[in-house]
Amino acid sequence: MPHPKNILKMEDTTAYIKKTLADTYPPEEIRCFIRLIYLTICGLSCNQQILCKDKQIPENEKERIYLITERLKNLEPIQYILGETEFYSLPMKVNPSVLIPRPETEELVDLIIKSPFVKRRPDDSRIKILDIGTGSGCIAIALAGHIPHADITATDISESALQTARTNARLNNADIRFLQSDILDAGSLVAGSFDIIVSNPPYVKNSERRAMDSNVLDYEPHGALFVPDENPLLFYKAIAVFARNKLAPGGVIYFEINPECDTLLTEMLHREGFTDTEIIRDLSGKNRFAIAHCCLFS
Repeated sequence: MPHPKNILKMEDTTAYIKKTLADTYPPEEIRCFIRLIYLTICGLSCNQQILCKDKQIPENEKERIYLITERLKNLEPIQYILGETEFYSLPMKVNPSVLIPRPETEELVDLIIKSPFVKRRPDDSRIKILDIGTGSGCIAIALAGHIPHADITATDISESALQTARTNARLNNADIRFLQSDILDAGSLVAGSFDIIVSNPPYVKNSERRAMDSNVLDYEPHGALFVPDENPLLFYKAIAVFARNKLAPGGVIYFEINPECDTLLTEMLHREGFTDTEIIRDLSGKNRFAIAHCCLFS
């Protein structure tokens, strides 16, 4: 297949991408890559891509497409290659210091936005929300965009992740207080009380690595993914202990969870004094979310 410098038309560039990636990705995923590449590099909408097959690709754009295709061939996530993705219909910058936001996490945000706790709150009554382990900031930023009467704090142990989250907050005009904090270090915990604490902490057990794709294992930050097999609730327990003293009366915790640990998590939350714990399935039918209420604290 010729180098893109010898290719003139868009349809030839498309054929080049398909042929280069044919042995690495399924056809539908390649088609998705092509749509994203033309949108990001050439500024062409899906309709324009259909109508402009004879369009000539400028030299600088051809070179960028060539480099992107080579990186895709090495299984690098396209979100990192392009430096951006979309979450809850909002643009998000991403890089290897943060996880790529998943559709399941959009479902978690949706649960909070549509919850009776939020919907029944008067617009002039502020809701204090804490997002622990914010990463790219996607959860906090999506909540800020849909709960205008929320005061949101977001924390992460990684300063580089927080830099990305701040960039995303500016990009989406979200007013969020970002703090560097380690939930496992009692000395760095956040002051104040909160009505909602939300977290999508590391929950993939080390033994589950073998079932994961190379594009995740080789590129995404392991510190945001994995926990020891012997202590899979490491972060959930720390957050629950923190929340006992930090949740306002009637406050709620929202977790994204490992489906294999749903029973363990429910039992732990009960021991820590939470009641009415609810496990909710994601759209694929897996037990993916936990909601727990503050009730029995002394």
